[in-house]
Amino acid sequence: MRRILEIITNSFKMASQELWKNKLRTFLSLFGVTIGIFCIIGVLATVGSLEHNIQSEIKSLGTNTIYIDKWEYSMQGPDFPWWKYVKRPVPKFEEVEAIKERTGTAKFAAFEINTQGDVERNDNILQGITLYGVTEDFPNIQPMDIQFGRSLMASDYDQGSNACIIGYEVCDKLFGTGDNALGKIISIKQKNCVVAGVMKKKGSQMIGGWEFDKSVIMTYKYARTIMNEENSSPLILVQGKDNINTKILKDDLRGAMRGIHKLSPTQDDDFALNDINDFSESMSKAFVSVNIGGWAIGALSFIVGIFGVANIMFVTVKERTGQIGLKKAIGAKSGIILSEFLAESAFLCIIGGLIGLLLVFILTKIVTAAFDFPIFLSPGIIILAMLICIIAGVVAGIVPALQASRMDPVVAIRSN
Repeated sequence: MRRILEIITNSFKMASQELWKNKLRTFLSLFGVTIGIFCIIGVLATVGSLEHNIQSEIKSLGTNTIYIDKWEYSMQGPDFPWWKYVKRPVPKFEEVEAIKERTGTAKFAAFEINTQGDVERNDNILQGITLYGVTEDFPNIQPMDIQFGRSLMASDYDQGSNACIIGYEVCDKLFGTGDNALGKIISIKQKNCVVAGVMKKKGSQMIGGWEFDKSVIMTYKYARTIMNEENSSPLILVQGKDNINTKILKDDLRGAMRGIHKLSPTQDDDFALNDINDFSESMSKAFVSVNIGGWAIGALSFIVGIFGVANIMFVTVKERTGQIGLKKAIGAKSGIILSEFLAESAFLCIIGGLIGLLLVFILTKIVTAAFDFPIFLSPGIIILAMLICIIAGVVAGIVPALQASRMDPVVAIRSN
């Protein structure tokens, strides 16, 4: 162990001396490694952060949840056969109770309608606000974090009261602070709603989602007096029990929905069961291809970098021929010489990699601040970068190191 530490220490000193003595030459040779790490880690960090944010948003749509709709969410695109779905019946409020009775694997089932509208407070008008009408189980499936006031209570849902929950941005623009909003009246399509609570700030979402910051949430019974239910994207959300996966829940729901719609065995489904987990898996597969592209871009730069480091090591071996001969003459084994040069090559690559990581770190801070999109360097990515540098260093230095370890000490000393 002591010998290994001595080899590592000596190699680090030699690499530092080489870098200090020939700054420009070493920098130009390491530039390929720096750019390679910058490309690979930059792409991996950006894609990893993007995937993490999107996956978090998908999970926020409800864990272990099935969305019952007339549309198939996973089949969107230019070839989407919309004509197959447009004539399907929309989900009905009455179907929620039937689903609860027929689906033993369901824990919660909620009905939701929504539309866009204006929200007024005195002379202040907010346009394009999403108005949601929900039933009692909705908060259990899709948690709404309340910062001020209270959430909608069972009595609100039963009586169809005009109490509502407003999003952070709606509150900020109409009332300023959340305390000012509580108990105040807002007007929606000539109907008055009393603010019972204000939600915590969620931030903008890349995939759309619920966009609670720009929303008003009210009970379904009151919402249907404001909006036309048939034209308000009605939706049923069903969450499975804790020990039930969505595939089992989906099978049970298919049987329940076919029974509710009185479909014969020969008839196709006239409803869609959209699994949140399917979205997550589709996103993961899409990001695999993007990561491969990032590796390919970085690999091209790395090849150049490896040749650059190999060139440094060939020159270094030639410059230290006399030293190598003296070491071998006083008893240094070929394996020690080989290890020292390989370690030195690895250290040079690590230096280039650290510069690349520093550039990526600076880039993440700039992008995060400029676009409000958090990009982070995870410990796993940093470790991966160092492993890549070490492997690249060994590959780049193997031939020069073998050349040094096989030198004849007498010939090496005479050539000095």
